[in-house]
Amino acid sequence: MSQEIAVIGSPEFTTGFRLAGVRKFESVPEDEKGKELDDAVRRVARDEGVGIVVIHSDDLDYLSREPRSIVDTSVEPVFVTLGGEGSNSGLRDQIKRAIGIDLMDED
Repeated sequence: MSQEIAVIGSPEFTTGFRLAGVRKFESVPEDEKGKELDDAVRRVARDEGVGIVVIHSDDLDYLSREPRSIVDTSVEPVFVTLGGEGSNSGLRDQIKRAIGIDLMDED
């Protein structure tokens, strides 16, 4: 069963998570985004020990088509985006996709 958290992003983004105890991370320097970020998403998505992947929402702009599709559709691991503009609006959808129900449903 997947239970670890992984973080993908710039060294500045991953450092806080590492200090909090996250052991799996992919640091991608700002000047190497693109293919390196694509490869990091693929590696982490294949890791069976990872259940949640945190990635900065601004980094989604650097992903090519296939890794972006992984981030958008993967259920296990679930990708959670943080930071940037509008990041809170998608969090509800990410939680709903991860657990299969809408906790905020008022019906």
